[in-house]
Amino acid sequence: MRNIILFDDDSRDDLLPLTFTRPVGMLRLGILTIAEKWEKRLEGQVSYITQDYLSDKFPIQIEDDNFVINGGVCPSEQLVHLILQLEDNQALLDQGDLIAARLSQSQFQHLMEEEELEELQGFELADTEYYRVQKPWHLFSLNEKALKDDFEWLTKDRTSVPISSTNQTIAPENIFLEEGAQVECAVLNASAGPIYVGKNAIIMEGAMVRGGLALNEGAQIKMGAKIYGATTVGPYSKVGGEVANSVFQGFANKGHDGYLGNSVIGEWCNLGADSNISNLKNNYTEVRLWNYPQERFVSTGLTFCGLVMGDHSKCGINTMFNTGTVVGVFANIFGSGYPRNFIPSFSWGGASGFTTYKLSKACEVAEIVMARRKKELTDLDVGLLRNVFNDTAKFRHWEKVSQP
Repeated sequence: MRNIILFDDDSRDDLLPLTFTRPVGMLRLGILTIAEKWEKRLEGQVSYITQDYLSDKFPIQIEDDNFVINGGVCPSEQLVHLILQLEDNQALLDQGDLIAARLSQSQFQHLMEEEELEELQGFELADTEYYRVQKPWHLFSLNEKALKDDFEWLTKDRTSVPISSTNQTIAPENIFLEEGAQVECAVLNASAGPIYVGKNAIIMEGAMVRGGLALNEGAQIKMGAKIYGATTVGPYSKVGGEVANSVFQGFANKGHDGYLGNSVIGEWCNLGADSNISNLKNNYTEVRLWNYPQERFVSTGLTFCGLVMGDHSKCGINTMFNTGTVVGVFANIFGSGYPRNFIPSFSWGGASGFTTYKLSKACEVAEIVMARRKKELTDLDVGLLRNVFNDTAKFRHWEKVSQP
């Protein structure tokens, strides 16, 4: 089994708040996370080079022979072929950026200790097709391609569980159900993109799905939901209402009516009933999104961009989000009116103002929420979150105002 090490580059900070709680390689788009894509394509095991405060939970594993790959890069047939051709101390570059390298244990140790390393023999990637996640909106804008690639890879030479005759299907050859999947009395149109229903996932009666769709293990689409592609519903998430071109990382809920489009939702999030997200400005101009390293709003180049929400954040019923809103981790949003377009981590409140969501209280809620899915908030998690709480204090401007 090959040893694969995914490293975070500078784009990790551009991907905040999604990468506050995970390495870049653990982001999900298509059906799989980036790490899972590499594990399947290279037949190996992934570990990470990431931020110091994340490394206890996501430790690195160094072997005699290591494939070191940029964590935001997704595999393609061409790229995988080139990586497998690498010999020791060779690297693939894209205009000078390191994409992948093959290093021995001793070479890697020199690299980790910032000692002098024999110069890598680099090869520029000329006309090599692959895609790379560097901004939060890449997760939904690249999701159609990623979903098709994952679908072809995962279903090749396999047979789907039979689709019940209670369903109405279009292009059934592009629909694949894993063992235990339940789909009854739904409309499934896979002519525009594949529909993948994972192990023990459920599409309830009356749901209307227009692919592509990735419904991962244990996830649910509620009765009467309207799902437009390309949408990914991560493991054990529940989705209802109207959803278009959005990515749920996993263990998140949007179980009721309300619209969500062109958005990325982290793990353990909950959108209250009838919450609505604007994904298009009234004047049809380009959407600007909060950028953490620049500490300002930056252009996305997109006309459609909705909500980016970090892990464990939640909003109450009837919450309204403006076009291009970024919500950090562990924010609790409620009340009437539109909250601001950037809501810092550990915020409590809404349009009328915010206070700080204390770390101890946030962790108490997380323990309850995770226990419902038979998951545990570990000491490693709490230590990680304490680091995020402290590092994001500078964005909670009300704390400075309240100080004597």
